[in-house]
Amino acid sequence: MQTNKMNAIVANGYGSPEVFQYQEVERPEPKADEVLVRVVSTSATRADTMMRTGKPYFGRLFVGLTKPKSPIPGTGFAGYVEEVGSAVSRYKKGDRVFGETTLGFSANAEFLVIKEEGVILPLPENLDFAEAAVFCDGHLTSFNFLYQIAQIKKGQHWLINGASGSLGSSAVQLAKYFGADVTAVTSTKNVGLVKSLGADHVIDYSQEDFHQSETKFDCVYDSVGKSSFGACKSILKEEGSYLSPVLSFSLLGQMLWTQLFGKKKARFEATGLKSDDQLRELLEKVVEVQQSGKLKTIIDRQFPLAKLSEAHRYIDTGHKRGNVVLLTA
Repeated sequence: MQTNKMNAIVANGYGSPEVFQYQEVERPEPKADEVLVRVVSTSATRADTMMRTGKPYFGRLFVGLTKPKSPIPGTGFAGYVEEVGSAVSRYKKGDRVFGETTLGFSANAEFLVIKEEGVILPLPENLDFAEAAVFCDGHLTSFNFLYQIAQIKKGQHWLINGASGSLGSSAVQLAKYFGADVTAVTSTKNVGLVKSLGADHVIDYSQEDFHQSETKFDCVYDSVGKSSFGACKSILKEEGSYLSPVLSFSLLGQMLWTQLFGKKKARFEATGLKSDDQLRELLEKVVEVQQSGKLKTIIDRQFPLAKLSEAHRYIDTGHKRGNVVLLTA
């Protein structure tokens, strides 16, 4: 018998991973221009952990002042089309799809709805559901920073801090794809991993401080936000850039300052705030790279959806390699 219920993660406030409750809730119904997706796998990301805590506080302007606007967290998903609205022509029941709900969240559930014109694409045959669910975190964000923001060029020297994480492991591969010389910063246990991804040089941060590097870089991509423009300024070339997807008050100030003064720049952008059309176009380009065999998705651990709290506790340790996936069944 068909039911209009589903299981989902619900958070009615900000705080520790314990704010997540696995509950039975109403299943969403697609509007005329929407697709109902039966989620097979979904993502848990470092960005999700920041949204869970509501910090930094200015981020609440986008996600909710005192509690999340969307009680169901998560943005990345992959699954099957379960139902389509009356105006949908691009998808049909049974299609394999993947994408990103951006500020709509709601992906950590058995079903979700997304607009046909949203950030959703057909799932390539050689991409499995687990890989696809996390595709829009590391790959899409790093592609945006390298290709769109920094306009990476062949022959440039790039340093990638946090090279074994979701964003960093993607950035190493993408930088090599675009023809850059890549220096990767990681921990001792992940040196082999980042070398296998194509890094030309590897710095073990437990043995060496990359801020003291004699090499000058066109770009420092601080994928984990653990450094700063000020700390990296001395290793940037004359017109080099420090880029980070992790916003802080200090980075915001440095961005504004460097836009007015000096040739070296601090740069940030919230990739998820781009329009759906822009994100879908970028995602199509990333899929082209993946289809060429030049982009692998590193999956660290997989958890049942009901264990999202456990997944967040693991991410909070700061020792995640690549991506964390949630499975709905």
